[in-house]
Amino acid sequence: MLLCVTASHKTASFELLERLSRNPENVAPSLMEAGAQGAVVLATCNRFEAYIESDGLDQSAVVDAVARATGIPASEFDGAYRTVADRHVAEHLFAVASGLESVVSGEGEIAGQVRRALSDAREAGTTSSELERLFQRASQAQRKVKNVTALHRAGRSLVRLSLELADSRIADWSAERVLLVGTGEYAAVTLATLRERGAVDISVFSPSGRAELFAKKHGIRAVRDTEYASVAQGSTLLITCTTATEPVLGPAQLLRSAAADGGGCPIGPAAGFAAQSPVTDAPHSQLVIDLGMPRNVDPQVAHLEGVALLDLETIRLHAPLEELQAADAARVVVREAAESFHADGSRQSVTPAVVAFRTHIFGLLEAEIDRARRRGDEDGLVEQAMRHLAGVLLHTPTVRAHELAAEGRGEEFTAALETLYGLAPGAGRAAESDIA
Repeated sequence: MLLCVTASHKTASFELLERLSRNPENVAPSLMEAGAQGAVVLATCNRFEAYIESDGLDQSAVVDAVARATGIPASEFDGAYRTVADRHVAEHLFAVASGLESVVSGEGEIAGQVRRALSDAREAGTTSSELERLFQRASQAQRKVKNVTALHRAGRSLVRLSLELADSRIADWSAERVLLVGTGEYAAVTLATLRERGAVDISVFSPSGRAELFAKKHGIRAVRDTEYASVAQGSTLLITCTTATEPVLGPAQLLRSAAADGGGCPIGPAAGFAAQSPVTDAPHSQLVIDLGMPRNVDPQVAHLEGVALLDLETIRLHAPLEELQAADAARVVVREAAESFHADGSRQSVTPAVVAFRTHIFGLLEAEIDRARRRGDEDGLVEQAMRHLAGVLLHTPTVRAHELAAEGRGEEFTAALETLYGLAPGAGRAAESDIA
């Protein structure tokens, strides 16, 4: 039986996820010691999942094993995880690998993380044949989602859409003083999109200290930690797109501007983007676009006078129908891939019984052919006829075995073999290559 215990940005705090991801290499061996036949652990900044093949472990035993391996009391997991079991495990993993469960739908990094999780399990000797098949099929499903849907473009489209929504308040992009906060994949996409629109005065700040490298690569100015607040105050357009789990921009940075001018820091009515009319006509001095998930910007920024805030929630309300349909199309691909995975698994479940049956029949056949040869079957016609008859006799039971397996009734075929022929599944495995 397959089981997945999952904690993600949807169920757990980022603080707990960060603690879980510190020593993931200890978890799979702990699960094996607890009785798992196989274990693969997927640990990222937004997700911690244990995939187990076992006939006896339940979610409590899994949580206890994770607690022992990580040193985090099991009580801290209460309400922070959920369990996926049996036929639902494949669809869940395929959705995860495809980016459907990511913070930003369609992000591509998770696919590599899923592959590395399997590789790590192989190195640790904790994987199993069924988990191997599961994770390999997850990579296949991810590639199909990428090839036949627009899901992987969703995050990039959100960047473009956010700047399109900003168009109504920006008369001349070349005159904007832009501060980009973040240096990852979306930051690079954002920078390219800004330049397409004509922006030239662009600086970059990195909460993780990567600004210099990013700035040198892309030919823009890096902002040091000590400059961050002053540059933020002087920028007319601020765009955040980091993986930080806490806000990286808030009133603490922007309020200093008013204090420096000696005019205090009045906090007036919200100057944000309404759901039905995302860009107002008010003469805001600053536009803040938050592309982070979780939020990179403290929502209180929207209440500062002269500041407008546009976040992902509002941007998604204005996403084109094609982008909204991309996730639905990806779900269909994932569901079909999961069904195919289970169908193949069902056929494999009766393979030992089919092998035993065919080996038994071919054994009888060879004995009869030897007898025919001793009686003078010099032209081989009797042997030819007997081999044809054996093939005919084997065809229907083999097809029926696979049909029963697909219906979840494979054990009926196994039971019938034992009742009629006294055969046990697995007998004659050595002959499998001769009859495949």
